[in-house]
Amino acid sequence: MSSQVIKHWNPEDPAFWKSEGQMIAQRNLWISIPALTLAFAVWMVWSVVVVKLPQVGFKFSTNQLFWLAALPGLFGATLRIFYSFMVPIFGGRRWTAISTASLLLPALGIYYAVQSPSTPYEIFVILALLSGFGGGNFASSMANINFFFPKAQKGLALGLNAGLGNLGVSIVQFIVPLVITAAVYGVLSGDPQTAVTGGKSAPIWLQNAGLVWVPFIIASTLAAWFGMNDLADAKASFADQAVIFRRSHTWLMSLLYTGTFGSFIGYSAGFPLLIKSQFPGIVALDYAWLGPFVGALIRPVGGWLADRLGGARVTFWNFILMALGVVAVLYFLPQGGVGGNFTGFLAAFMLLFATTGIGNGSTFRMIPVIFLTDRTRAAAGQGPAAQEQAVKDANKEAAAVIGFSSAIAAYGAFFIPKSYGSSIAMTGGPQAALYGFIAFYVLCVLVTWWNYSRKNAPMPCYSTA
Repeated sequence: MSSQVIKHWNPEDPAFWKSEGQMIAQRNLWISIPALTLAFAVWMVWSVVVVKLPQVGFKFSTNQLFWLAALPGLFGATLRIFYSFMVPIFGGRRWTAISTASLLLPALGIYYAVQSPSTPYEIFVILALLSGFGGGNFASSMANINFFFPKAQKGLALGLNAGLGNLGVSIVQFIVPLVITAAVYGVLSGDPQTAVTGGKSAPIWLQNAGLVWVPFIIASTLAAWFGMNDLADAKASFADQAVIFRRSHTWLMSLLYTGTFGSFIGYSAGFPLLIKSQFPGIVALDYAWLGPFVGALIRPVGGWLADRLGGARVTFWNFILMALGVVAVLYFLPQGGVGGNFTGFLAAFMLLFATTGIGNGSTFRMIPVIFLTDRTRAAAGQGPAAQEQAVKDANKEAAAVIGFSSAIAAYGAFFIPKSYGSSIAMTGGPQAALYGFIAFYVLCVLVTWWNYSRKNAPMPCYSTA
């Protein structure tokens, strides 16, 4: 069964779900999670690599380094637009295996490129773009898992897939600084380089930043191919799915998810360099992994809360907390290169990362509810067959919107680091970028309240039904 197409899938049928559906859905979920974790690790590996490149002899400017940190986000976000529609076309099992295997290209490319300081900058740009494959995987992974679970469990299931997948960001920022200190794969790790920090020299295997993921990528690819399922009921052409572009909620939820996930991935990509630029006496990589770790672990809590309190309620209050979190970051930043409080700055960012995680879970819980309500409203009074078709259409549209909104949101991985760099270049500090983020969160509060959380909202999404 695990390597075959499942002809009939109806998780809303309690008897089917209990007898076989739940077991199959959970198996697909637990194979999907490590594949997505690896995707995030490869996507965000440049947030660590760029900090180390100058230490091993690469003469890149600060702006060039910010570009390398931002480019995986740009390409990954663009790929998500296409990946959003791949699962109904190719099948979840096939596409998960193919997209996971594609991570070998940037991983092996980094392994070779960083071993020679003569490697041209253009090669690093290409490899940074290829790391965007990892970013693209999220859209297809979430769309796939959405098909497997009944609506009452989608919030938690999507939260687990995304939240534990998001842990790849924290893992890469924690693991890479460790594995580059030794030849972890023996002769395969190659010769060490000499890293110079504060006038002190030490051997470093920066190539392990790419090599360390290779055996895990291979294992995860095989697990997806042999252990996951394709669902016949999820099949749809691009034309079938393109109807989402005519739904206003597609664009509204893309905006809200940009506020949550766009913030999570953008802050993750830019955090190490932001610490280094604003608090030069702090070893950035000792702390940078904490934010993504908090945001990833709490994401399932956001989905769980939305399952119980209503997605729009959680999202509304969460955006208010996010705006306050940025205010706190501004308060603790150095002004004109002097002052500042790193402890307060770090605590404020931990609040920001926690709220991005909660918001990620709650917004993704909103999408299936919104589209199920919208499609069943349209089929009201047309009989049981029309209602059954409405549920199928809602699942397909919600899956496509989950993928597409994640594509739009992923541009945060490019926009936030680049905003820091541009703000620092133009004004001497990142404050201008942060004020812009506050304005965006206020917009998200208003959109959530008007459309989804207020009394008599046109599409109420504040109940747990």
